[in-house]
Parts: sequence; structure tokens; C-alpha cells
Amino acid sequence: MKLLLDTHIWLWSLLDRQRLSSRVIAGLEDSNNEVWVSPISTWEILLLAQKRRISLDQDAAPWIAHKLSSVPVREAPVTHEVVLETSRTIIPHRDPADHFLVATAKVFGLTLVTSDEKLLKTRGISVLRNRV
Repeated sequence: MKLLLDTHIWLWSLLDRQRLSSRVIAGLEDSNNEVWVSPISTWEILLLAQKRRISLDQDAAPWIAHKLSSVPVREAPVTHEVVLETSRTIIPHRDPADHFLVATAKVFGLTLVTSDEKLLKTRGISVLRNRV
């Protein structure tokens, strides 16, 4: 399975694993699965750190760079096809980052791993619910 981590799932996998369900942990640890992260999530983490909504043990940019190099993930590219798909993506809120994540899942055939109730109801993509 190809798993695209929602930003909060990626953060929890790195900082607060007890917030992940056993099913999500099993998915992340299964060597047959590919774990994907979008640059949109990198951007969201930078913003969260700037707004002091998350606390990291160092500045956000080097922290993210270290995590990307030390934890094996595939980069989900933000392509023209993904951008165009955002115009066809219907989700029940306006968060642009979520539109990019859903469009990325559609374009690359990825399963979105999330706890976001609104995203869990999105049609046209596969989702893996994080329920603790």
C-alpha cells in the first residue's frame, strides 16, 4: 500500500506515537508499504512552528531536513497535474493544504492516512483512519 501521511499523522509519527492507532502504526512499519509525505506538509509544519503551535527541539527547517533524511519517506511531488486536480477536489472545508493532499492522493493513487473527520468523508480517494 502507498500511504500519504496527513501533516498531523506525520508529526505524531515523529513526536507523539501514542496518538497513532495500532492499525496506522502497523501500516507505517510494514516494509511492503511505501510511506509518502507531501512538501505541503513540510510547509504546514514550518507555519505551525512559526506560529508557535508546535514545539520542536530545534528550528523547524533543520528539524524537518533531519527527519526527511533519517526516516525513509517518499516525496509526493506537487505537479501541474496535482494543482489542476485541486480544482476538481471537493472537500467540506477550505483548507488549501487539505485540497493539495487530497489531490495528491488522487493523482498518485495513494491512501491518505488521517484523523481529520472531514477528510475521512472525502469521496474518490482511499483513506486509512487513525482511530486511537
